[in-house]
Parts: sequence; C-alpha cells; structure tokens
Amino acid sequence: MATVRDLLGDIVDEVETVLLFSPSSSYYERCQEVEDISTIVVAPDNGVGAERYVELPLEFADLSERIRFGIEGALDEDHIEEGDEVACATKLFDDVIDSVSRARAGDLDQSGVYDLFTNSRGDPEVIRDVLDVAVELGQKGQKGKPVGALFVIGDAGKVMNKSRPLSYNPFEKSHVHVGDPIVNVMLKEFSRLDGAFVISDGGKIVSAYRYLEPSAEGVDIPKGLGTRHMAAGSITRDTNATAVVLSESDRLVRAFKGGELILELDPEEY
Repeated sequence: MATVRDLLGDIVDEVETVLLFSPSSSYYERCQEVEDISTIVVAPDNGVGAERYVELPLEFADLSERIRFGIEGALDEDHIEEGDEVACATKLFDDVIDSVSRARAGDLDQSGVYDLFTNSRGDPEVIRDVLDVAVELGQKGQKGKPVGALFVIGDAGKVMNKSRPLSYNPFEKSHVHVGDPIVNVMLKEFSRLDGAFVISDGGKIVSAYRYLEPSAEGVDIPKGLGTRHMAAGSITRDTNATAVVLSESDRLVRAFKGGELILELDPEEY
C-alpha cells in the first residue's frame, strides 16, 4: 500500500538544491546534515550564518512572488544555474516551514524584481508601495480609462535639479509619504496630469508635475516605447534614482535603473 511519503516523494526526487525561506537555526542545521543537498537561505538577514544566502528585503505576502524572488536572487548570486531543479521550503500557515514546492530555475519568466528591490537606492518598502500604486492604476485606470504615470524614487535632490516644474507642486509644503492609503488615492488622482512624481529614498513625496528631459543617449529601452519611458531611462542614467512607469498604451508597468529597463510586468498578472 502506498504511503503519503510515496505519493509526495516526487516533489523532491533528484533535487540537489533546497531554498529555505526564513528557517530557524535548528531547521537549517537539520538540512545541513542531509547528504548531496546544497542549501540556500532566503531571509531578511543571515541569522543562521549560511554560506549561501539571498537577502529577502520584504516578506512577500504572495507565496509565488516570494519563491520567484528567491530563485531570481539565487541565480543572480550564482548559487544556482539555469535548469537546476530546486525545492523551496517556505512558511505558509505557521511560523515554521510547512510547505514545499518544486521549480526549475530559469523556467519562470525573469521579472527583474530581485534587481529592483535589492539594488535600488530607495527603501524596499517604498519601492513596493510605488509598484503597488502603479499596478493598481494599470488594473483599474482612472475612472475606467487607461492612464500613464511616472514615479522617480530616490536621489530626490539631484532629480529635482535635473527637472523643472510643469505646474504648482501640491506637495511642496506637505510631509506625506507613499504607502499611506489617503496619499495613494492622491497619487492616483494627480496621475491624470502631465509630469513625474519625485519621491525620496524614504518615501516622502517631494513633488508632482516635474518635467524630465527625454534623451536617447546612453539609454537602452525597447523600440516602440514613448517619451515617458525615455524620460525614465534618462533620469536614471543621470542619477541614482529608480523610475517606475505605467504605460497608457499597453498598460504594462516597467522599471528603469542606470538607464536600462530592469522590470516589466502585466498588472493583470501581478
């Protein structure tokens, strides 16, 4: 008679690498005792002293996004290679690891989310909050109509110096931060008008309605994208900022850093 172990054994059969998401020290030590298995810890900090480690700046509520982030990070850090079969041990219902899933590294579309969160100047929570606003705008639009928007996060002083106002700045004397539900509603409302939002490393909204000069020199963006994307690439080329763009035409959300496109996602799949 088959046992549960027999039925579920295929999940880890021939797996050579295990990604442990925020494991306890005792769980990590038990994994280290397993022969012929490489262990990678994915966590906010490396409290267990793992030799192979991927920093998790946020505890993604969506389990699939958490796993995608861990695999992208492990690939980026050269802990695994394309085609490797990996088992991902995660916490789903409790404070201890209680779930295991299997994936082939490289089979998941590279979203660029690891690069966006770990290599940006802005705080990861701020990046996430801005991304959430852009995604929701992409899903719902403005009063049912598609809308475009540009958010520039980090290195705000330099960004302000390299841009100019298109209109009165409604945030000039305020001290509001992205992530506040009321502020997020304001951002969505102001997105109907031209110009970029400038947001500090810590999430303070410095300005709206900023004009960024689009320049193709030294900027690598796909053909077919317009001036909003060109401006995003240009400002990230000239500063240490990260730019998040919602396209009015195709409703995709893209992020730029260092003059290059690093993330592209469909809000309907996010």
